[in-house]
Formats: sequence, C-alpha cells, structure tokens
Amino acid sequence: MKFRPLHDRVVVTRIVAEDKTPGGIIIPDTVKEKPSEGEVISVGPGGRDEAGKIIPIDLKVGDRVLFGKWSGTEIKIDGEDLIIMKESDIMGIIAN
Repeated sequence: MKFRPLHDRVVVTRIVAEDKTPGGIIIPDTVKEKPSEGEVISVGPGGRDEAGKIIPIDLKVGDRVLFGKWSGTEIKIDGEDLIIMKESDIMGIIAN
C-alpha cells in the first residue's frame, strides 16, 4: 500500500467475524454486523501539542484493535476496504 496517514490518524482493516456463534449456530450474511475489530495497517507520525511538539501514537503496524461501530471513514485502496480513523476513535489494543 502506498498510503501514509497524517497526524494522529491510523489505517485499519477489519478482521472478518466468525460465521458461527460459540454455540454452533450459523449466522447468515443478512444479519451479520460489521466487525469492530481490526488490524492496524499504517500509522501517522502523531498529533501536535500546544507548543507544536509531536506526540507519538501508541499504536504500531500489526496491532489488533477494537473501535466503535461508526468510527472512521471507509475507503477503498487497491481494491481493499480500509478505514481511516483518529487514534482517539480506537478503544484499545487486543493482547495476544
């Protein structure tokens, strides 16, 4: 990908949810919600404080993150569906 986000923005790709519930029930496509879990693909340099100093972002490429259902802006680059969002839209990192 040849896209680098600016300031405190990150690029995330959604991680596809399972087709079954833990109990074994198959979920049809018409009922599925968009997953709110993703993987960080690209990270901007960070935001600036009042003095103009860059505050680095706590995320790195490859982090699995949780974000709000309506967070970010959906885009398509090289045929891949991606989301650009601010670091503050991300709720947390999922530890492995």
